[in-house]
Amino acid sequence: MSSSNDNYYLVNAGAPPERPPLAGDVSTDVCIVGGGIAGSSAALHLAERGYRVTLVEAERVGFGASGRSGAQAIFGYACGQEKLQRQLGAAAARQMWDISVEGLALLHELIARHQIACDYVSGQMHVAIKPRQERELRAEVDDLRQRYDYSSVRYLERDETRRVVASDRYTGALYDSNSGHLQPLKYTRGLAAAAERSGATIFEKSRVVGLELGRDATARSIVRTESGSVAAQYVVLCGNALLGTLVPQLACKIMAVGTYIVATESLGEERARALITNNAAVTDINWILDYFRRSADHRLLFGGRVSYSGLDEFSSAAATRSRMIAVFPQLADVPIAYAWGGYVDITMSRAPHFGRLAPNAYFLQGFSGHGITLTGIAGKLVAEAVAGSAERFDLFAQLQHSDFPGGKLLRRPALVLAMLYYRLRDLL
Repeated sequence: MSSSNDNYYLVNAGAPPERPPLAGDVSTDVCIVGGGIAGSSAALHLAERGYRVTLVEAERVGFGASGRSGAQAIFGYACGQEKLQRQLGAAAARQMWDISVEGLALLHELIARHQIACDYVSGQMHVAIKPRQERELRAEVDDLRQRYDYSSVRYLERDETRRVVASDRYTGALYDSNSGHLQPLKYTRGLAAAAERSGATIFEKSRVVGLELGRDATARSIVRTESGSVAAQYVVLCGNALLGTLVPQLACKIMAVGTYIVATESLGEERARALITNNAAVTDINWILDYFRRSADHRLLFGGRVSYSGLDEFSSAAATRSRMIAVFPQLADVPIAYAWGGYVDITMSRAPHFGRLAPNAYFLQGFSGHGITLTGIAGKLVAEAVAGSAERFDLFAQLQHSDFPGGKLLRRPALVLAMLYYRLRDLL
């Protein structure tokens, strides 16, 4: 992980509130492990339902992907609708689509209701680099409007795309006014604070070192940290890639991949506005993709290079800057002020992985790059399930997920080889 001084979000968000580590033994209705968006959303929704909620976080709220990401709040799933439909059928896939759109509405509602100052801006674009991608985006716009009644998208031709994004690299775009971008650490902290105001208790610097899950619906579970324990009727695991090997049957279903972001020095409002005139977030649709957006203080935030090998310690500021200059050569004179990295969790299928480890033990993981929207609605769904209405949660739990092949030793080399294939496909 990058240091706090290298992470723009940490510096920009200011000092967080001080929360103590768990010390001693406590009893609660629900214990949540992980203080990212999913855990904070689950804590908020459960506390609002009247449950006693205790959340334990190994570091600080927002330490993981929730507070480090590219922060684009977008519709849908990384796996695409067709993969969901092949597994679950058309009706269930449509219901999952509707839940993803509800996730965007929930994000907007939570920001407004809890007055979360997270620099939210409407608008997101997927951009094409070659004719094949233009055709894909045109077809997606038609499909979204006609099959899913999603009317906030439209296709931008080459000239309009280049008027909006000051780069010769892009030849067309799907623009969605319902999606957007935000400062993710401010958003995560805002959700956690809202959960606390609703009655939840949060302990930081409280790494979980052991789980004893109740074998039936009447047995309590014990969550052990380095300096205490939580006895709870329900457990919700939201640690994703940062759970490590705590739960081996979950770890084999996801892979932690490194992603990198740089932030320029402040460009001033006029120069920043000229780069992306509609202030949308932008991502291309390559497998090895670039994504970027303007910040509220007129920087360009640019990211996208990923490390599947697990060997790179986020020392790629120069490489990420080179990719930025390839998109915006007019920024060749602009210094990089911040460069940081973090891990996101992906599944083999790129579909989210939700389910149960025991009757009263739930988990949320595998958001595969769509976490800003899906983690928030996932927290709501798991709260519904705890409260006895599990139909929507169980839609996701029905998805089948394969282990990454190769076991502990060969799973990363196998993934690296697969990504080389997709990189070659990007170039065609």
